[in-house]
Amino acid sequence: MNKVYYLSTCSTCKAILKNLSLPKDTVFQDIKFEKIQASQLDKMQHMLGTYEGLFSRKAVKYRSMGLDKKELKEADYRELIQNEYTFLKRPVILLKDRIFVGSSKKTIEEIKSHLGS
Repeated sequence: MNKVYYLSTCSTCKAILKNLSLPKDTVFQDIKFEKIQASQLDKMQHMLGTYEGLFSRKAVKYRSMGLDKKELKEADYRELIQNEYTFLKRPVILLKDRIFVGSSKKTIEEIKSHLGS
C-alpha cells in the first residue's frame, strides 16, 4: 500500500507533495486530524529500523519539554511520537515496501528516483 503521513498545515509538506508524482492509489493521512495508530507507528519503525529516525527534533515541544537535555531511548521516541503528532518527522511516505522520512533534499531525490520521475 502507498501511504503518506503528513500535516496539512505544514508548508514544507504541501510543497513536497505538490511536486511528487505519487501513485493514484496513495492514501493520505493528515496526522493532526487522524491520530497515528500504534500499529501504523510500529509498521514505520519496522520498515525504517528505528523510532529515533522517525522523530523530529525540530518540533517546538522538543526544547520546551526539555527533551534536548535528556538521553532518549527507543521506547521514549515511540511514546513521544504516539502522544504528540508534531514529533513525527514529516512527511513519511510509504511506497509499497519502501519508506521515506523527512524533507531533506536527499530524501526527496530518493523518492523521485524511486518513482522514476
